[in-house]
Amino acid sequence: MLSTQSPPIQTRTLDNGLTVVVQPMPWLRTAAYTLWLPAGITTELVGLSESQLADPEYLACRDGLASLTCEMVQRGAGAYNSRQLVAAEDNLGIDSGNSAATSVAGYSARMPAESLLPAIELLADVVRRPHLPGNQFDDAKMILRQELAAFQDEPTQRLMRRLRERQYGPSLGRGGYASEASLEALSMDDVRQFYTDQYHAGGSVLAVAGNFDANQIFDSIEQSFGDWKSGKRPALPSPAPIDGNEHIELPSSQTHIGFSFDSIPYGSDDYFVMRAGIGILSDGMSSRLFDRVREQRGLCYSVWASTHTIGQHGAVFGYAGTTPARAQETLDVSLREIQHLADDLEQEELSRWKVRIESGLIMEQESAGSRASSLASDQYQLGRVIPTEELEAKIEAITLDQVASYFRQHGPRQFRIVTVGPEALQGGETLA
Repeated sequence: MLSTQSPPIQTRTLDNGLTVVVQPMPWLRTAAYTLWLPAGITTELVGLSESQLADPEYLACRDGLASLTCEMVQRGAGAYNSRQLVAAEDNLGIDSGNSAATSVAGYSARMPAESLLPAIELLADVVRRPHLPGNQFDDAKMILRQELAAFQDEPTQRLMRRLRERQYGPSLGRGGYASEASLEALSMDDVRQFYTDQYHAGGSVLAVAGNFDANQIFDSIEQSFGDWKSGKRPALPSPAPIDGNEHIELPSSQTHIGFSFDSIPYGSDDYFVMRAGIGILSDGMSSRLFDRVREQRGLCYSVWASTHTIGQHGAVFGYAGTTPARAQETLDVSLREIQHLADDLEQEELSRWKVRIESGLIMEQESAGSRASSLASDQYQLGRVIPTEELEAKIEAITLDQVASYFRQHGPRQFRIVTVGPEALQGGETLA
């Protein structure tokens, strides 16, 4: 358990719907923010007709629109052109980044504590007053083209993107990379329209952590964002999973294996019990998959499983990388370890996982960036932040019997499997 109580978390919602969450960490010399806007990958589909949603070729022409908008909003904003904006951040020691995820566009930054107030003002310029310069549109598309080329050259990324599409369906599991079709079809007008429609305060979350005065930060955010336009947070598409196996043929000396199965989302009553089981399977070098599949049998060079949440839907995704000769056995043994997790659980495994989680919580208290990200994630997904003390109590209360009982009742009944390599594999059929 942590030896000291963490500082209180304060939450306010502005009149325009922006929720602000702050947690002072006075022992640090740094500060950080994370802004989540409901302008993610699935919002590329908002407003489309049923016929457009049913047309894969049309949907492909929208691929990467959220990411392209993230790129364009940083090319000059407020009183700064593109170069001046970069220089302003550098002069303040700001390390910033952005990305488009399934349901959100995320903007985050870390900086010396004394730079936080001007950093918030710069953030307001970027998301509220971007120039969106048409003369830099081709440069922005070139970056997406380079990302696409890197993605196409990396079998693991291709595998996991396709597995995600099969787990959640083509809309909810939509990927963030552009396509050749969208790089040709997307226009500056598309970006401007997407920005106008999706960038607003409604349903957005701004989290700040680090060394600062909370009242001063609330005042600064109110001044910078209080008159920002509001809007509705779009609903996520419904899942439309694709069952069974899929093989992507690739002449190679390696076989990449991806598997997934239905689970429960973050926020569910049994989430941390389920998470403990997946942690025993795959958290650390002493976990079952790493030890029993990789170390003891020497079947693969990499193997892991992790939990994933989109809205009210959850899944477990896993991966193994091996040689074609060992691929089928790698898949069989990995799935068997998951299916029979509850058969021989040991208290030492659960205790070891709890220590790892506690270590992560301690390290989070030393990182303003990690804490701001956690605050934003909790608030956006759950509508509240789970205090560190509450999370510790939940973890400490988990028993081995709870983990065993959960996986006996709710273990995987069916796997979805995608493989990349020279030969297809068998497995993943519905379980009794």
